[in-house]
Amino acid sequence: MLTLTSLGGAGTVTGSKHLLTNGDKRILIDCGLFQGLKNLRELNWAPLPVEPSSIDAVVLTHAHLDHSGYLPKLVRDGFRGRIYATAATHDVAELILKDSGHLQEKDAEYANRKGFSKHKPALPLYGIRDAERALEFFSIVSFGKPVQLPGGATLMFRHAGHILGAATADIEWAGRRIAFSGDLGRYDDPMLFDPEPVRQADYIVVESTYGNRTHEPGDTTERLGAVIDRTVQRGGTVVIPAFAVGRAQSLLYHLWRLKTAGRLSNIPIYLDSPMAIDATELLHAHRADHRLPPEICGAICGVATYTRDVEGSKAITANPYPKVVISASGMATGGRVLHHLKTFATDQRNTILFSGYQAPGTRGRAMLQGAREIKIHGQWVPVRAELDDLSMLSAHADANELMRWLSGFQQGPSRVFIVHGEDEASEALRVRIDKELGWDAAVPRQDQVFDL
Repeated sequence: MLTLTSLGGAGTVTGSKHLLTNGDKRILIDCGLFQGLKNLRELNWAPLPVEPSSIDAVVLTHAHLDHSGYLPKLVRDGFRGRIYATAATHDVAELILKDSGHLQEKDAEYANRKGFSKHKPALPLYGIRDAERALEFFSIVSFGKPVQLPGGATLMFRHAGHILGAATADIEWAGRRIAFSGDLGRYDDPMLFDPEPVRQADYIVVESTYGNRTHEPGDTTERLGAVIDRTVQRGGTVVIPAFAVGRAQSLLYHLWRLKTAGRLSNIPIYLDSPMAIDATELLHAHRADHRLPPEICGAICGVATYTRDVEGSKAITANPYPKVVISASGMATGGRVLHHLKTFATDQRNTILFSGYQAPGTRGRAMLQGAREIKIHGQWVPVRAELDDLSMLSAHADANELMRWLSGFQQGPSRVFIVHGEDEASEALRVRIDKELGWDAAVPRQDQVFDL
């Protein structure tokens, strides 16, 4: 009997883990870290409902932390199978997982040194050595080529857009075909390919991050330029919390377009994130995975001053002149951007510009909802800067684009499972699927088991 169980990403946009079980064989699709609300983050410390050693394989759709960030702990707790991913996903995961382990170690050390943690001592969920160990279990899979998984299953990856290396996962097992969307990207993205259609599936597992929303229309480059122009005119700095992989590179593309058009000629642009710098360089290594010609790729990568060392980052914060600062993390949950926010969020001349989805419980969501102070490193920081949201820059398909991808199936599946979304978003997508496609759709609860 083939079953599907969501061990994460059910009723929330984080912690994606979807388990296929056939007899005594288990395949986990994605292995994400819970982020955001405290009650979700605490789930990272709870044991999985199944023993990690009983999982035969992990299929990784892409490398973002909410899909890959639990892998080091899974391996440390006993997983010994293979982790199947595209080549670019492996390379991006190497950056993200090592950075995650490093940051957790640093955050724990900082909390212990400053004494603001409730835990004595504060400990990381995992460290950089755990991340390095997890990377040893990766097996590289090419797009469009079927590969055999343990227990007789077959896997095929197709382009999903979203970020470099991202894929949808088509798994055929026990006479059933299940299509996992992972995270779907935008159509007509200037950098990444459109989400590739999947023509047939008995079951579909689809994300719903923007299941109840459509992205704001308009020219992204122009909107970005307008925000920078008005901030600079009042002598301010634009701080952009950005996901180091995907969003940072998209921002560089639009900044390059502004520079090419003769704008921002005297405005310094800083990419203050070692991981984002490394991820940008991966565009050259994986040219077949994106649309950019080599010469444009090179120009984009050269539009900003790269800051790798801590002293350089501190110098940016101390610089009183107008500038653009791109720094991780994208939801202001950690990383160097927190130090910039402590300085720049307090001044009404500046702008904090968000560039993607902000999960519940994150500082980014709080600020966009009007919070006038945020807690950083145990201290309350007043928020006086202008706040804006460049929602059209999101790397996630919106509700209409999710429906477009679903409409690419040649016949209706037996059922659609709607995951990776807040309750309202998932339910809105379920209603649209029922109304427009006439398909049976369900929104799984955490740990709910479905027979396929």
